[in-house]
Amino acid sequence: MDLNVIKKLVKLVENSEIDELEVQDEGLQIRISKGKSGMMVSASQPMFQIPQSAQPAPIAVSEPVLVPASAGGSEILSPMVGTFYQAPAPDANAFVKEGDSIQVGQVLCIIEAMKLMNEIESEVSGKILKILVENGQAVEFNQPLFLIEKA
Repeated sequence: MDLNVIKKLVKLVENSEIDELEVQDEGLQIRISKGKSGMMVSASQPMFQIPQSAQPAPIAVSEPVLVPASAGGSEILSPMVGTFYQAPAPDANAFVKEGDSIQVGQVLCIIEAMKLMNEIESEVSGKILKILVENGQAVEFNQPLFLIEKA
């Protein structure tokens, strides 16, 4: 799916009373939803392998992954490639700090991908032991972002 088509779909949702739009094209599924916290774009690709020459550019995925870490906690991994931001604006307070207790659904950070701000929400309750990346740092898919102690 072409990036311009995705941008047009985002604008369509933004400028209408539609709260959510889901589109499938050649095995690629994109869901655009808006809510009180802003726009969220997520995508999923089919389970089969696409030949390398025909593979589309990576697209944002909205759910972080939680994996056990050897240092006595669990890691929350980046669900996408992008730029990590600890706060919603440069002059705003960080969503979370080390030592903070977190709840399921709480926003932990923002990852900017393809000019879209994607809020990353916690899927578990617990305590932030360590923030593993710096504000404004580029992050890779499955890169550890936070070390947490699950409640």
